[in-house]
Amino acid sequence: MMLDLRTIYVVSAMTCLVLGSVHLAAHRSGRFGRWPAWWGVSNLLIGIGSFCVSLRDFVPSFVSLDAGNVLTIAGYLLTFFAVRVFAERPVGERYCVLAIACISLPVLMFTGDPAAVSARILYVSTVCCLCDLAILREGLTIHRREKLFSAGLLAWLYMPTAAIFLVRSLLAASGRISGPGVFGDNPVHSWMAATALVFLVLRSMVIVLMAAERSRNKLIDLAHRDPLTGALNRGGLAQRLLFRRAQSFALLAIDIDNFKQLNDQHGHVLGDDILRLFARVAQAVLRPGDLLSRQGGDEFLAVLKDMPDAEAVQTAESIRLAFSAAVMRGWQSFRPSVSALPPPARQVSISSNCCERQMRRYMPPNAGVGIASKRRQRASRPHDQRAAARASSQKGTRHHCLAVPRLPLISSAVFWAARSCCLSRDVDHAAIAGFGREGQKLAVLAPAH
Repeated sequence: MMLDLRTIYVVSAMTCLVLGSVHLAAHRSGRFGRWPAWWGVSNLLIGIGSFCVSLRDFVPSFVSLDAGNVLTIAGYLLTFFAVRVFAERPVGERYCVLAIACISLPVLMFTGDPAAVSARILYVSTVCCLCDLAILREGLTIHRREKLFSAGLLAWLYMPTAAIFLVRSLLAASGRISGPGVFGDNPVHSWMAATALVFLVLRSMVIVLMAAERSRNKLIDLAHRDPLTGALNRGGLAQRLLFRRAQSFALLAIDIDNFKQLNDQHGHVLGDDILRLFARVAQAVLRPGDLLSRQGGDEFLAVLKDMPDAEAVQTAESIRLAFSAAVMRGWQSFRPSVSALPPPARQVSISSNCCERQMRRYMPPNAGVGIASKRRQRASRPHDQRAAARASSQKGTRHHCLAVPRLPLISSAVFWAARSCCLSRDVDHAAIAGFGREGQKLAVLAPAH
């Protein structure tokens, strides 16, 4: 025979023992949480069980068959619980021990009779196949919830082994794997065992990649989110907008009225609670694809993907009403309100060239700020941009007047909404020509195309 099955089992046992020891050492360092302990113990059990099975005909059957099969099944079940622990899902230790005992001990019924090889292999293969399918499902769940690419790889690596155990179960059920030997005399099973060994090693490598990818995502999330409210910060919003350069969206510049007086009268602790409350309320009102960013203090910026003007105004009003209702439920002594001005839903790119000095120049006192921009054009050189800015401010320049109905309780402007969301030097720049009042409306002026 080209592949010696006993040798494959010995190699598998040594591989699992080494992998289990490495994971337990990682757990002892205290840097990786609990999952390496579960994964390491599962590998140790599989390794010891495989080694016991490889000693068939050299040791008593209660060691090679009874202990070997029980430990192998227990190790596979612990692998499933290890993935659940990695996914930060609750795992009760008593439930785990009970499940292992109820599933692994019945294999002892098939080890007394040498003629029951097919039944024993059928039971063990079925249990291992179900474990692999359960882990595959957990991997896909982690992939969808945490956006871990490596979790998808883990699920893919469990798919072939689940198929191998399924084929092995069918062969055992049909009697093609039988006889006094461990696997019978079918050479197909030797190739399946060798293939399973490859995936066994790869899975232990991929779960380490999952831990590394999760740590990277957490670090990026910490860098891109406001620690108080959980909303995006300026850098986080800029990074998200980099991937939306080909999309159109509307912007809501939002602040909380009289927030400074609130902090002075009731303290910053209560002010922090109000900011967290507003972030939760706004996230609940916004759609899943929309973005909410805290620009600083009580100023927020909402990015609404593919939303027309009327719907943007309605969204701003919904945020205001929901926030007022939430405040009234929690606190009765004061009534802060939220102000929002939705600019037109047009294709925009925000640049650091839209500086605070430029916005203050054209903005009347205490006016809300809207942001408009040119449609996407080829990026021009800096001196061309300065010339265009001077030309747009000259008398007689044609402008589009994009009048947005004034919402109730619109107050202080967000001066830095544009300059804090720099996309790239290679994209066209936002052109904010001026701001003014027109009756009860806020007029946002942008250069004509």
